[in-house]
Amino acid sequence: MRSDSVKKGSAQAPHRSLFHALGFTQEEMDRPLVGIVSSYNEIVPGHMNIDKIVEAVKMGVAMAGGTPVVFPAIAVCDGIAMGHIGMKYSLVTRDLIADSTECMALAHQFDALVMVPNCDKNVPGLLMAAARINVPTVFVSGGPMLAGHVMGKKRSLSSMFEAVGAQAAGKMTDEEVCEFERKVCPTCGSCSGMYTANSMNCLTEALGMGLAGNGTIPAVYSERLALAKHAGMAVMELYKKNICPRDIITKESIINALTVDMALGCSTNSMLHIPAIAHEIGFEFDITMANEISEKTPNLCHLAPAGPTYMEDLNEAGGVHAVMKQLADAGLLNTNCMTVTGKTLGENVAGCVNRNPEVIRTMDNPYSKTGGLAVLTGNIAPDGSVVKRSAVADSMLKHEGPARVFDCEEDAIAAIKGGKIVAGDVVVIRYEGPKGGPGMREMLNPTSAIAGMGLGESVALITDGRFSGASRGASIGHVSPEAAVGGPIALIEEGDIICVDIPNVSLNVKVSDEEMAERRKKWQPREPKVTSGYLARYEKLVTSGDKGAVLRSDF
Repeated sequence: MRSDSVKKGSAQAPHRSLFHALGFTQEEMDRPLVGIVSSYNEIVPGHMNIDKIVEAVKMGVAMAGGTPVVFPAIAVCDGIAMGHIGMKYSLVTRDLIADSTECMALAHQFDALVMVPNCDKNVPGLLMAAARINVPTVFVSGGPMLAGHVMGKKRSLSSMFEAVGAQAAGKMTDEEVCEFERKVCPTCGSCSGMYTANSMNCLTEALGMGLAGNGTIPAVYSERLALAKHAGMAVMELYKKNICPRDIITKESIINALTVDMALGCSTNSMLHIPAIAHEIGFEFDITMANEISEKTPNLCHLAPAGPTYMEDLNEAGGVHAVMKQLADAGLLNTNCMTVTGKTLGENVAGCVNRNPEVIRTMDNPYSKTGGLAVLTGNIAPDGSVVKRSAVADSMLKHEGPARVFDCEEDAIAAIKGGKIVAGDVVVIRYEGPKGGPGMREMLNPTSAIAGMGLGESVALITDGRFSGASRGASIGHVSPEAAVGGPIALIEEGDIICVDIPNVSLNVKVSDEEMAERRKKWQPREPKVTSGYLARYEKLVTSGDKGAVLRSDF
């Protein structure tokens, strides 16, 4: 056992004295030590129930012969952090989570781990840590929130943000907005649409790191407690068989995850997190691979904000494994990939059934023949940009219009809500990338304001920042290189004509190469927005959005 280095032998007597201080029995010290990484806190709705999940995991580990030991991971609620300086601290926590978990796991020599995340950065951060630490590991999340019911319809957090935009446009009363506010998020859990948290939890199943149902069983269902107990038992089986994350997270399973991503219509943030996870196993992921996979992978699901269905509906329809069964039958997945069940992906999905072809479309009746995401390149984004194609209206798949240029999110929101953005415009928000933000803020406020004001099918938005999974419309993010390092987005001027062509995966400004070269000569780098604390260190180390905004290690 790895933990013998802190438990066995005469030289470890001081170590054992500290275990005795914790109240450990000799029987507990004789068993494998299983670290349970708990993301529980009292500020994130997706995490408020994790204490109960953790207790269930502990029971499962103990039932299967292990000694469970809980330690924490931080979590930021993106919804609460949205639209102010707090959003600069969201993406950056992914690396804090990975680094701190690495520190705790290796400092205390755990034999195995169970990761209990739920929200946007915890899942990828802990997946990065799992690949880095490489001891037997299982993921079990806190689960998704149930949809709210407002004005006779199912609703989610994106509906709330859009209601604020509608109110600003005079299309909704204060009383109606208040009703949304009270009812749109009715339970604990990660917000109920196919936003980033639920996207990444679903992708743990596709990667092979989570049991069936991990991405979809609602947080309030007792079934999730049973899942947590099984996760605790499963990690002990992995320990006995010495199956580790790098046996499961491979180039092939990452391609599987991206394929499932396309079928589900996941958040654009997955195109930051999948490359970051790949980086941990030495697979330098080129985001343009997404287009090749998209071309052969149909989009089978339209969950909120792309459509009227929610995570609870996907769960009832058979969940992620039902989606994977259809993809596997079509030859689109590598079914030989190992998983945390100790079986291959093919063995896991063999008996899965699609119980609702309206929620999970069949392969011969997809929402579209291509996947949910697209990577656009061109003279604005030579290294790529990302759009959730499945959440774009058909009328906006090709769009040409004048640039309305803003150097920060706040200025853009003021212009949108002030009625200064009109049909046909292309809103450009720059200096909000990984370095420029710093922290690559999500742009849910401006995209929701555009949708709420009735401009969602006539205005595009491009940014070197990123989008919440709750964003919809022609919202194109991760423009790389970013403005802060002199990317072409920094050279766009008010009124330039921008051409968005999603079917042909291109993003260009109608300005000659010669004119762009002249503008570049005049461009000057901006002073950093933050000069102290963690964000200042992050700004110095972070790489480009197309690289997953991972931190540099080439010192």
